[in-house]
Amino acid sequence: MTELNKDFQNQETQNTQGVNQEVIPDIFEATDIEKNKTMAGLAYLIFFLPLIVCPESKYAKFHANQGLLLFIVAIVGNIVLGMIPIIGWMIMPLYAIGILIIGIMGLINGFGGKAKRLPIFGKYNILK
Repeated sequence: MTELNKDFQNQETQNTQGVNQEVIPDIFEATDIEKNKTMAGLAYLIFFLPLIVCPESKYAKFHANQGLLLFIVAIVGNIVLGMIPIIGWMIMPLYAIGILIIGIMGLINGFGGKAKRLPIFGKYNILK
């Protein structure tokens, strides 16, 4: 019986070690998440909306920060690629599709009640 428990524990550690998803557990209250899911999802369309509607919500503020990061990266990337003749202009549509995909991931996380950081640039905090 103990060998079965050891095998199960080994499988658990293998599964958790192979997956690198940064989830923020136990920081946000369940009532805060349930109450502000809509604002968290909308933060990826209009990043400052949760800051106006529910400024006391840590969950909505987390997603507002992620939405602001997405907005900044999109604007800066478009400016930089726009300044590079021909090659930059050719890469710009691919960059826009990448930003769109990351934004959809954020929308799904916000509406789904998950506090996952966006890939690549989501580790930074601008809003406190």
